[in-house]
Amino acid sequence: MPDRGGGPSGPRIRVGRPSRRFRTLLMTLGVLAVLAMLFVMFSGFWTDWLWYRSVHFSSVFTTTLWTKIGLFFSFGVVMAVAVGVNIWLAHRLRPPLSAMSVEQQSLDRYRMGVAPFKKWALVAVTAVIGLIAGASASGEWRTWLQWVNGVPFGTTDPQFHKDVSFYAFDLPWYRFLLSFGFACAVLSLVAAVLTHYLYGGLRLTSPGSRATAAATGHLSVLLGLFVSLKAVAYWLDRYGLAVKSSGLKSADNWTGLRYVDANAYLPAKTILFFIAAICAVLFFATLWRRTWQLPVIGFGLMVLSAVLIGGLYPAIVQKFQVQPNEQAKEAPYIKQNIKATRDAYDIQDSEVKSYKGNYKPASEEDRQRLRDDADTVASMRLLDPNVVSPAFQQQQQVRSYYQFPSTLDVDRYKGKDGKEQDTVIGLRELNLAGIPERNWINDHFKYTHGYGAVTAKGTETADGGGPQYTESDLPTKGQLPKYEQRVYYGEKTTQYSIVGGPQKELDYSDDSGEKGYRYQGKSGVSLSNPINRAAYAVAFGEPQILYSGAIGDKSRILYNRTPKERVESVAPWLTIDGDAYPAVIDGRIQWIVDAYTTSNGYPYASRTTLGESTADSLTNGQRAVVAQQNQVNYIRNSVKATVDAYDGTVKLYQWDTKDPVLKTWMKAFPGTVEKKSSISPDLLAHLRYPQDLFKVQRQLLTTYHVTDPGTFYTGSERWQIPSDPTTKSGNAVPPYYLSMKMPDQKAQAFSLTTTFTPNKKDNLGAFMAVDADATSADYGRVRLLKLPAQTPVPGPQLAQSKFNSDPTIANELNILKKFGDSEIEYGNLLTVPLHDGLLYVEPVYLRGANTNYPLLKKVLVSYGDSKPVLENSLKDALDVVFGKKAPSTGSENPPPGGGQTGEQPPAGQTVQQALTDAEKAYDDGEKARVAGDWAAYGEAQKRLKDALDRAAKASEKGGKASD
Repeated sequence: MPDRGGGPSGPRIRVGRPSRRFRTLLMTLGVLAVLAMLFVMFSGFWTDWLWYRSVHFSSVFTTTLWTKIGLFFSFGVVMAVAVGVNIWLAHRLRPPLSAMSVEQQSLDRYRMGVAPFKKWALVAVTAVIGLIAGASASGEWRTWLQWVNGVPFGTTDPQFHKDVSFYAFDLPWYRFLLSFGFACAVLSLVAAVLTHYLYGGLRLTSPGSRATAAATGHLSVLLGLFVSLKAVAYWLDRYGLAVKSSGLKSADNWTGLRYVDANAYLPAKTILFFIAAICAVLFFATLWRRTWQLPVIGFGLMVLSAVLIGGLYPAIVQKFQVQPNEQAKEAPYIKQNIKATRDAYDIQDSEVKSYKGNYKPASEEDRQRLRDDADTVASMRLLDPNVVSPAFQQQQQVRSYYQFPSTLDVDRYKGKDGKEQDTVIGLRELNLAGIPERNWINDHFKYTHGYGAVTAKGTETADGGGPQYTESDLPTKGQLPKYEQRVYYGEKTTQYSIVGGPQKELDYSDDSGEKGYRYQGKSGVSLSNPINRAAYAVAFGEPQILYSGAIGDKSRILYNRTPKERVESVAPWLTIDGDAYPAVIDGRIQWIVDAYTTSNGYPYASRTTLGESTADSLTNGQRAVVAQQNQVNYIRNSVKATVDAYDGTVKLYQWDTKDPVLKTWMKAFPGTVEKKSSISPDLLAHLRYPQDLFKVQRQLLTTYHVTDPGTFYTGSERWQIPSDPTTKSGNAVPPYYLSMKMPDQKAQAFSLTTTFTPNKKDNLGAFMAVDADATSADYGRVRLLKLPAQTPVPGPQLAQSKFNSDPTIANELNILKKFGDSEIEYGNLLTVPLHDGLLYVEPVYLRGANTNYPLLKKVLVSYGDSKPVLENSLKDALDVVFGKKAPSTGSENPPPGGGQTGEQPPAGQTVQQALTDAEKAYDDGEKARVAGDWAAYGEAQKRLKDALDRAAKASEKGGKASD
């Protein structure tokens, strides 16, 4: 081979040591790298502390932090010590001489390799295991705090007669301790086995005994501890049966004991507990007997018993005792499940009343009474908050850097007459995407806030079909009292802003130009301290925060600005409703956030997944419930929270004063939740029943409206939530806020309503309403009207189909769509009980090709089996459907019950003729356009306009004649 250098004959290359300067540089760089990593970790901690202090909830931060630290070190040290002691003990109990065998000779190399580093290896192994165990334990801070601060429910389960708090607060902590004990025993056993094997205490192939007496005793004790923990697990499993989920024919998420649980699994778990305890004693006895024979026999007996007693016996009971007569066997347990579920979801007092739903007026007086009562039974909200947001955006956006939410909110405000009226409200929030020039200064210093609340009447529209604004323009003016209009905190405000410094903000613009402003609030974190600036520069990955001249001594940084984010941060033990809504209260815009306390440990109460129960056709990322994947079987709207839109102040108010879960958290975090009496009257007037709780309850009531165990088992009375007929999504119909009067009420009440259909059918099964007015004595009262099965009443899908399939309605809607190439949009399909019948009302919006927002043009109404009507206004539609006047379009519309009204239809026929002429003119114009005959096209457009004008005039004459 040729000499490639470096051989004996080649020159010897001497590699010198690095110079002192180079070594110093390396050490300096290393120290700086470590300091940089430490500062990054410190930045996260420090900015969190500053934020919690700025919102005056520092106790939440410190309590959570110290709890996590305490759990981390406590359980980390216990795990590290347990594993370390067993490694040390196994090493100490090693035989003085290793056996002469190939196996031991090969292990000698490993023993010699480990020998110089034994102490360091022990420290490293135990430290890693301790860190992992501590990190896992720190995640159980909620479980620990609930166990330490648990408050009794005052209700016991029917099987073990223990307070519900045992299952909600105690059992989860005991199970965690048990799982930690198992992990500790298993890791200690594995570590001891490996150490004994490495040092000759255990031998796999060597002649003679496979284990020394010391190793046998040591491992027996560890196995005894493991089996003892198994005995404890069997005992806790007995109580776990009360919160165990299983399937039942009529309830998918059934929770609690069934017949086989009470009569097979429960005694089996008790027997297995004693067998495991005896087996553990046999393992401990090995310390004296020095033989594995009895413990192995005992362990085999335990495994065999687990298979036969814990598995085979319950299967035999289920097969030969339960299945032949399941309904009778399960009836007592179904009854317990029904009661617990209704209690846990606060639907125990829901009233189910029969309702005919198919009333037919027999006389003119009946029809007149229906028409009169239709005006007072409900304030029909024609302005759909789910549809009209584009109208707000187009008419009230004012500047491109403002925006409204895609779905507006419904609230109540007093009108000029002093009476409360349903009102649609939206805030003009900041839209960074609409800023003319995007840069760091504009994004975070100049464009910092939205401006003003815009409101419109829910029951009326302006001329042309747009919203009838009661508060509008910029700055806004109208019926609302004077208030702080700047919106620094909102649902769309997700970026940070730096305010109060040398750089002025854009307040708003008018004809005279831009108005400057400097933030006067006390929220946010001061950036006057260079350490704070450096920490936020690292935390936000924005180095300009550290050195920018736009930041001064009075500068403050605002972040975590959405209402849900702020409430969830200051109260991480709450589940947040998906729809925060704004209200003008005491001269401020306040975001109102409903928050829930939940539990997964209510015995016998069936579970539900929040994300599935609260989903509907309007659910999106902005309106979805927080923690939507959580499974719960207890929920209360225990907290009402507010977030000030100007200074971000968060306040939590105790709403449910009896909720033991909230009381537990109030003990854990004292001073964070204010008493219910602290709620001001103005705030109380705007509180309402939350949508997500209502949706969870209605999902449960599809099954649990039934209280008879036999009927519950057969599932014959099961309901379902209908899909939204106004969309093509196929998702559930959303609940609607509506001021209405149920049959047993004397006056309208602000309510949250929904409908049910029988399982796999489209006719109406029931109507549900809950009193949503927080000032009402009946707040939260659930009323259910059950429709008869023998006389089907159309449900929402069938009502919509009835509207769509009517030839006259379809013809007029087609003409409207053709005119100007417009699109039809349907608003909320409102269902209202009226004199043993059901009134359906649906607004129809028209979105023209030249406008990007919908205008209310028509109203659809039907009652009972009457012919549906399409009119220009709700008043006209009600007059027609109850026979007070003739329809403005189409053929004669018989009144409900088939009686005659005495009205003449000439005006209606004139309208129909005019619309027919309009349709023909439109078709002629399209043909002329395609042919390029622009003269004919222009003439057709004139005829089209003339025909539509005639239709409008004829409709007005018909309405006046009928009046």
